[in-house]
Amino acid sequence: MNALTGNFSRYSPWLLTGLLALLSLPFSLGFAVFCLGLFLLGLQDLRQSQHAVRRNYPLTGRLRYALEYIRPEIRQYFLESDDDKLPFSRNQRAIVYARAKLQNDKRGFGTIQDLYREDTQWLAHSIFPTHPDASTFKVQVGEGRCAQPYAMSVLNVSGMSFGALSGNAIKALNKGAALGGFAHNTGEGSISIHHQHGGDVIWQVASGYFGCRDEAGRFDPERFQQQATAPFVKMIELKLSQGAKPGHGGVLPGAKVSAEIAQARGVPVGQDCISPARHSAFKDFAGMLDFVCQLRQLSGGKPVGIKLCIGNIGEWFALVQAMLTTGQHPDFITVDGGEGGTGAAPVEFTDHVGMPMREGLRLVHNTLVGAGLRQHIKIGAAGKVISAFDIARCLALGADWCNSARGFMFSLGCIQSRSCHTDHCPTGVATQDPRRQQAVVVTDKAQRVHQFHGNTLTQLAELLGAAGLNQPNELQAAHILMRGEQGGIVSLDQHVSTLAEGALLNPARAGWPEPFQSQWQTH
Repeated sequence: MNALTGNFSRYSPWLLTGLLALLSLPFSLGFAVFCLGLFLLGLQDLRQSQHAVRRNYPLTGRLRYALEYIRPEIRQYFLESDDDKLPFSRNQRAIVYARAKLQNDKRGFGTIQDLYREDTQWLAHSIFPTHPDASTFKVQVGEGRCAQPYAMSVLNVSGMSFGALSGNAIKALNKGAALGGFAHNTGEGSISIHHQHGGDVIWQVASGYFGCRDEAGRFDPERFQQQATAPFVKMIELKLSQGAKPGHGGVLPGAKVSAEIAQARGVPVGQDCISPARHSAFKDFAGMLDFVCQLRQLSGGKPVGIKLCIGNIGEWFALVQAMLTTGQHPDFITVDGGEGGTGAAPVEFTDHVGMPMREGLRLVHNTLVGAGLRQHIKIGAAGKVISAFDIARCLALGADWCNSARGFMFSLGCIQSRSCHTDHCPTGVATQDPRRQQAVVVTDKAQRVHQFHGNTLTQLAELLGAAGLNQPNELQAAHILMRGEQGGIVSLDQHVSTLAEGALLNPARAGWPEPFQSQWQTH
């Protein structure tokens, strides 16, 4: 009944024009023709596939695009310069839309960025630019250790579950990944039928063990092996925490647990789907590393990594020390940041829990370098990664690749209405309402996902070329410049701590920066 009521409220302005055309015909031919014209425009909105808002809100949805039309003269002038000071701006979202739709993503009349602010950063360009080939931007994960290593793109779809996103949105992301040759992370909701449309899949296994759990919610090795050995599954990611709500489990209300979601997750239809705050398959760091090895073996030798948002620094150091003690380690680590997003989370967690991604990324990179493990473990980064410069900065801080959720959601048509938790997403991206998600036309949106990825990597290649580099792994912290505390220009490597290779293996602690000096416990 609620779905019917919601659909009627969305269509009622359009249907009203048709009714007015019929009622006014005997009295005013001109008004009847006007109303009929509006009705036909709404009908056209329902039938077109380019604009999700117009499909879900026939006729009235056109108001949004009318405002977009005058945006360069009004909205951008009054809003963008102030909004760009926020961690994520309307301007960045507009860039994603332009690149996904193959529109002009250039800007005239100079920068809107204040180049004299203390937090402003920029790329150090070279007098001798190069011409890198974006198609070669791949990272080998698990090489020399795994039977089935994977060539990872430097930009991939971050974890977003079927359940949080609609089936059509998941299909479009997976088809887009297939077109562009990059990876699609399942999120903790496991593998569904919508993930099987040609794209490479990273299966995220979280504390709920969805897709590989027994009736009691415990990890089931046989069920895991059945899915993990599928050819389209390229890597396994063990999720320890999520940047938007680290230390907090998730709940998918029973009303949203449809038959499709229940089948993918291995839970009963119509019952609350709860993710515990911690894993039950291991109790300590040594057990965690044993579990990583078990997943690698069960998957047939595919790369297995962990995803976490850094919290207690001492615990992160203890995990690395366990790697040194046991001789076991993951093939990759995905560093999420406290600025990351989610479908729903308590405000206190989204705002005040979890280390920001850049600080966490540098800490992880430094620790692995100091422990002599960096050459064996690849690093991915996630947390409001949108533009090519965002990727370049993450690579300079130590990442091998980046994952993006927001960027790919915007390429699907997300307008950041922030109604993900209500099931009333106006674009059909983050909803299980069967009528609303029809607005996501899979073939059209998959192409936009592909185009956003390709155009962003093209811009990354141009940035690398401007710096005189040829490959993403050549980027170093020294290539990013910023303002220091006294207002002078310094490179990023002077602003962040740096450890020498194997430094943490020397108990003398000579030259160790914080927090290593006070929190690294020699074993």
